[in-house]
Amino acid sequence: MPSSVDLYGTAYGNFATRAVEEVRKETYGEDFGQSSWVTGDEYRRFFQLLGLRAGEHVLDVGCGSGGPALFLARETSCRVTGVDISEPGIEAGQALARQSDLQNAVTLRRADVCEPLEFAEGEFDALVCMDVLCHLANRGYLFKDWHRVLRPGGRLVVTDPVVVTGLVAKEELASRSSTGHFEFCPPGMNERLLREAGFELEPTADATDQEAIVSGRWHDAREKRAAELTRLEGAETYTGLQKFLATVRRLCAEHRLSRHVYLARKPSH
Repeated sequence: MPSSVDLYGTAYGNFATRAVEEVRKETYGEDFGQSSWVTGDEYRRFFQLLGLRAGEHVLDVGCGSGGPALFLARETSCRVTGVDISEPGIEAGQALARQSDLQNAVTLRRADVCEPLEFAEGEFDALVCMDVLCHLANRGYLFKDWHRVLRPGGRLVVTDPVVVTGLVAKEELASRSSTGHFEFCPPGMNERLLREAGFELEPTADATDQEAIVSGRWHDAREKRAAELTRLEGAETYTGLQKFLATVRRLCAEHRLSRHVYLARKPSH
């Protein structure tokens, strides 16, 4: 089994294939092109928490396939700019945008989201970052840059799916981090870094059960299509991803790794 597994290249490279579309539908119920732990109902709750209003400009950090950015624009009538380092993800998103009536509302661009973003100070009304935080190095530095690009009074919602809340074995950590660069943090660390960056925080919410459910559905939906996915991905990648998803489900079901939701605001003064 490979030590690293290309979850995102596989998801985006095979984005429009019948098997992958069916997996997304079974995993999320409402498929808008996501490859995280976010469902449509949860994302709508986040929109309400952010108090999004029509015409506001939202930055989606780690936008992936662009599907969630299009979903956000459609649901809220906001303008959305999405950034992601994955070229296949951006290409998939641009194809989705061309098929929609939202090309003027959504802009997707490739960018290294671990570096300062090339946007003006105060350019955005809100920022979303869904289950990407664990892949970002120097998050305290990035939080300060996110604070910069938000206007005074701007809001953000961020999820971290790998907060360490129990005992995790070395082998489990290796499997859970097999899909790329990961940084695991203890409870309270994200809150401290967000405050140090200048944000005011609401109480942290726990969304671990959602991650357990989604990872289980994702694993089982893929298992039903093992032959077709093995042909698309190769045997090693298919097996590695199944092990990854099984590990996510187990660690979340036992609350040894948790998914936390952070809602914060840049002070208006």
